[in-house]
Amino acid sequence: MTEMPEAAPRVTLDPPGLTRRIPLQPHQMTAAVTPTDQLFMLAHLGIARPQVSGWSLRVEGMVDRPLTLSLDELKAMPQARVEAVHQCAGSPLEPTVPTRRAACVIWEGVRLTEVLASAGVTPGAAFLWSDGADGGTFAGTPVPFYRKDLPLWRVAEDVLLATRLNGAPIPDEHGGPLRLVVPGFFGTNSVKWLWRLILAERRADGPFTTTYYNDRLPDGTARPVWSLAPEAVFTTPAPGDLLGATSQLRGWAWSDAPVTRVEVSEDGGEGWCVARLDERRDRAWQAWSLQWHFLRRGATRLMCRATDAAGATQPLDGARNAVHAVEVVVREG
Repeated sequence: MTEMPEAAPRVTLDPPGLTRRIPLQPHQMTAAVTPTDQLFMLAHLGIARPQVSGWSLRVEGMVDRPLTLSLDELKAMPQARVEAVHQCAGSPLEPTVPTRRAACVIWEGVRLTEVLASAGVTPGAAFLWSDGADGGTFAGTPVPFYRKDLPLWRVAEDVLLATRLNGAPIPDEHGGPLRLVVPGFFGTNSVKWLWRLILAERRADGPFTTTYYNDRLPDGTARPVWSLAPEAVFTTPAPGDLLGATSQLRGWAWSDAPVTRVEVSEDGGEGWCVARLDERRDRAWQAWSLQWHFLRRGATRLMCRATDAAGATQPLDGARNAVHAVEVVVREG
């Protein structure tokens, strides 16, 4: 099955660019729920400006009953809500560079399971392909429309066909009028300007599934960039802060699996101290804090790292979730 050549709905596209708004730095991520006007904006192929009137979603491929659902029909179905971390995986051209573009927001919409139950998934289907309406050229490669996929085992109750963000209709900049939202997966998998879902027995075609967003492993195989990797950041202190010998440290931590431990180091990772960590609520990020007694005065580099329930821990370097560090100054006396 190869569906890529078919044209997406016609939309107006703003000029392409990976970043459209300066993202919050970790020390600016103070709100438990990130306001929409502070949420980072990313678009590989440009920001789409769709016509909401007449927008519909097609569900086809390995289904018993292909569907075409209008926005009104989707909104008339039972609605669900999920509070979740939303994080950019970084540029697919520089997959090991941490960007820390992250937020925590509230999505509302129809459970994907409800729509797939109406369509009837046929035996043998293993992947869900999702198509967005943005097209163009990325890194010299023509892209008729943006396509991603996810394994059907991930299509759980919290995956949404979202129409609302933080209590309001999703703005164009964030994928409105309809966006696939996969909590616990990197944002690249939450396809904006969604117009089609295809059930298939294999992974999807297209550069964003076959070339980009696949991490190379030591054994030569590739792993799709799906699940959020464990990560912790400092919200307090900010870079350059002047601190006392005893100071309160705070931050957020997240992963696909719940985070079970956050640790802090001031000696380059030789020794670590465990922080207090809140339990996870829904899919939101988890607050952590620690009263810290500095070992030295003057310029000091603090690092924090997270470990999740699957046993994964942030690496010191060389990965998109490398440990977060802040340079501070500790007062004498």
